[in-house]
Amino acid sequence: MNTSDVLRQRLHNQKLSSSEIENPADVVRWLGAVQAQDYGAAKWALALRMRNATHAQVEEAFNEGRIIRTHLLRPTWHFVVPEDVRWLLELTAPQVNRRSGSGYRMFELDGAVFKRSNKVLTNALRGGKHLTRAALKAALNKSGVAADNGVRLAHIMLRAELDGVVCSGPRIGKQFTYALLEERVPPAKPLSRDEALAKLTRRYFRSHGPATLQDFVWWSGLTVADARRGIELAGEKETRITQIPNRIVHRSHLLPAFDEYFVAYKAREGGLGPTVIIDGKAVGTWKRDSTTISVNVSRSLNKSEHRAVAKATDRYLEFTKQ
Repeated sequence: MNTSDVLRQRLHNQKLSSSEIENPADVVRWLGAVQAQDYGAAKWALALRMRNATHAQVEEAFNEGRIIRTHLLRPTWHFVVPEDVRWLLELTAPQVNRRSGSGYRMFELDGAVFKRSNKVLTNALRGGKHLTRAALKAALNKSGVAADNGVRLAHIMLRAELDGVVCSGPRIGKQFTYALLEERVPPAKPLSRDEALAKLTRRYFRSHGPATLQDFVWWSGLTVADARRGIELAGEKETRITQIPNRIVHRSHLLPAFDEYFVAYKAREGGLGPTVIIDGKAVGTWKRDSTTISVNVSRSLNKSEHRAVAKATDRYLEFTKQ
């Protein structure tokens, strides 16, 4: 496959060039997990991959718990569907904890502290409560777990997410809340480690391929050995794609920061900020100023490319005004 074929296949598999998906949860389910530390950008990332999407529709899916936001794969937030939360945490949380170890040690956070903080958080949230980080900070401080330092508190909450104690709750206005995972997420059948490795591998390559082993290692947060094992379990047919799709509905996109189209690959040509792409290639950057969009292209565009970018801009403005 040449570069153009690779890009066309990725656009197709990521549901960017065209999509039959009607709801946000199915986008997350298809991709496996969607990086979501920038909540607004992540909502637009989901909308880009739907046939039609409204801002209210994506926000509703999050608030109703059809999409969960928590830490897994790598030390950052991801969107994930409820039925995938537990097996993904079981598979990837140990590696995220290892990568977060220096932060834990810096703030003198160890197993005994986390056992205590997790108990405090559980008691505060039990009974279907949805509390902001500020409210949980107060509960931790009252119990004797120091939480005034914002970074220390972030590490406490990170560990609680990785331990499967808390996850996202619905927003209160524009404020985020936490909920108990056991109350927010229905029980699911546990997977063996091999089953989880095979499932995550299939999800990644079907939705992000063509991709390399190193791309998968970067995206999944797995070790090279585990990633190789996943590829072996999934089978060559599941991880190698040769079909080149022809259907293109959307030629240009205003990709949000940390979009899966770039962040899911170790080797990438585009940056991780808001990026304008045409035919899969970065041609500039964009930003929103109040009600207008500013596009800064890095090369001259022909008439058809200008039309494609204008269409992409209109699509974003339509989403944000709803």
